[in-house]
Amino acid sequence: MTLEEARRRVNELRDLIRYHNYRYYVLDSPEISDAEYDRLLRELKELEERFPELRSPDSPTLQVGAKPLEATFRAIRHPTRMYSLDNAFSLEEVRAFEERVGRALGREGPFAYTVEHKVDGLSVNLYYEDGVLVYGATRGDGEVGRR
Repeated sequence: MTLEEARRRVNELRDLIRYHNYRYYVLDSPEISDAEYDRLLRELKELEERFPELRSPDSPTLQVGAKPLEATFRAIRHPTRMYSLDNAFSLEEVRAFEERVGRALGREGPFAYTVEHKVDGLSVNLYYEDGVLVYGATRGDGEVGRR
């Protein structure tokens, strides 16, 4: 694949992924399966790794989620950023996630985890005070969610 072919495919994938993010997160009306979405995202990530000159800060590979319907929930800033496993399918990908978390926290692992089955991509942050649930918030973009 030439650089120009890769550039065209990267742009096509970014547009497709943004479209499907909007359908899924904002309209709550997805048109493709989670597996197909993950395949598109993985292809984009592989092309950006193979052709680093095509990386851009606004790439969907660097985003987590999208903005939900604003009328549904109130925005809330998370006290600390919520990260994503980035569709980790192997032990190596989980280790890479742990390294990113360690860098963000300024310390080294290993870290303790609680692992649960994925529920249709749902991520929430539950806030407790003195053992009492105060509120729950969606992950949103990782920095601002909805409650």
